[in-house]
Amino acid sequence: MLEPQTLKFLSQLKRNNNKEWFDNHRVQYEAARIDFSNFIQLVIDALQKTDPTITGLTAKDCMFRINRDIRFSKDKSPYKTNFGAIIKKGGRKSIYAGYYFHCCPGSSFAGGGLWMPDASDLKKVRQEIDYNFDEFNKILREKSFRKIYKDLYDGDDIKLSTMPKGYSTDHPAIEYLKLKSFIAETTFEDDELTKPSLHKKTVQAFETLQSLLTFINNALE
Repeated sequence: MLEPQTLKFLSQLKRNNNKEWFDNHRVQYEAARIDFSNFIQLVIDALQKTDPTITGLTAKDCMFRINRDIRFSKDKSPYKTNFGAIIKKGGRKSIYAGYYFHCCPGSSFAGGGLWMPDASDLKKVRQEIDYNFDEFNKILREKSFRKIYKDLYDGDDIKLSTMPKGYSTDHPAIEYLKLKSFIAETTFEDDELTKPSLHKKTVQAFETLQSLLTFINNALE
């Protein structure tokens, strides 16, 4: 579970996204970050029992900085208003698919997969889906996967309007081959974040993703 003060800090930061306010509330920030880090470490410790590829990872290896990169953005707000962590082989900077937790009041979620890979890695995953669609489809149709995630996310922001080059429009995996990212998400209400059950629900959600991540990472390797 997360402390209510962690959510309170993020909510206040959203309303006061400037350096002066942040500097004046750095103690609260450090407490919130430690709280989130402790939660992520508990998840890692539980998850590595079924996924040996993440053995030895620490929360520090997986958590993102709160500072935004504003060099090429019209939005010059200096800070993210969420805490995020990606748990995967090699830590957050590796190319592999992984588990992601996003803590943001009003829009928190757990899930994972492969987000916006480069062209060569995207080609590898599409090829794996093409060659082994029956296996891929079976993973997505598992009862536990459907219950938690329903299907892969397929918003217009990560999906081509036409088939990628080299694939026919009557391919049985047409809707998945159009994707530029391969991710699944399940949302958490704010009150769920501060309940003891959050840890168990998160680990369960991540364990349900393991077959999908293994499929994707085998393609990358």
